[in-house]
Amino acid sequence: MKFPSPVSVQWIADLVGAELIGNKNGQATGINEIHKVEQGDLVFVDHPKYYDKCINSDASFIIINKTVEFPNEKALLVVEQPFEAYLKIVRHFRPFIPASKNISESAIIGEGTYIYPGAFIGHRVSIGNNCVIHPNVTILDYCVIGNNVIIQAGTVIGSDAFYYNTKKDRQVWYKKMESCGRVIIEDDVEIGASCTIDRGVTNDTVIGRGTKMDNMIHVGHDTTIGKNCLIAAQVGIAGAVEIGNGVILWGQVGVSKTLSIGDNAVVLAQSGVGASLEENKIYFGSPADDAAVKKREIVWIKRIPELWKKVMG
Repeated sequence: MKFPSPVSVQWIADLVGAELIGNKNGQATGINEIHKVEQGDLVFVDHPKYYDKCINSDASFIIINKTVEFPNEKALLVVEQPFEAYLKIVRHFRPFIPASKNISESAIIGEGTYIYPGAFIGHRVSIGNNCVIHPNVTILDYCVIGNNVIIQAGTVIGSDAFYYNTKKDRQVWYKKMESCGRVIIEDDVEIGASCTIDRGVTNDTVIGRGTKMDNMIHVGHDTTIGKNCLIAAQVGIAGAVEIGNGVILWGQVGVSKTLSIGDNAVVLAQSGVGASLEENKIYFGSPADDAAVKKREIVWIKRIPELWKKVMG
């Protein structure tokens, strides 16, 4: 999440009750989680396992529960509960605003766009020109929809990320990391019925221009799908995935988190993607591999009983 304008890191420290160490004159431009962090961002860390990763990331300011060594140009905001500090910052810049109408007065709707009865458009949503938003579509706060976009009935854009702060030394192990990111849907995208596209935790989930999505597809938080992709029904894509341009995912493909799929890759139906895939190849199976190799493996597997009889005979 980018702040409306840069904010003094001293002001942030005062807001969350943190001890500020290091660059006290810095200006924070936003808050981000580690997979998407950029220079100028705040990031939080509350487990020694991830201290080094956060300290050496692009983040300029680290909310942390212990004083550790760090580069001179950065700053630590030391606080007992970094996760609670994260929540306080998010709630300050993205406070809950109840909805009183199906289409918020703060939403911007472009010319030629038709919104069917029963759709819900949240606060500060932007929808471009010549779009069609079908019945019972939900577009939640701050999401951005381009021009010539079609969203079929029952789809939810901008639902919260499935993302939790986990501590097993407390009664409630999983505490919700409140989502302050957005969903951005670029021009000429079509999204089928009953799809769910989660907003980024602190950044954006992006669907690239010209991409077409079938029904009942789930896209996880902070995932970027490239331009002119084709995604068939019942595909599930986890969080922070990078999908290139021209990728095709056929029905019931499952894609694990924080990996990448190269441009023009094709993943055949019911495959499971557990590791990054190269561009310009066809994949099949679980775990997904070169389709020709995988099909030969299936042929040999079918021959196992015959070969076993020969060995035992």
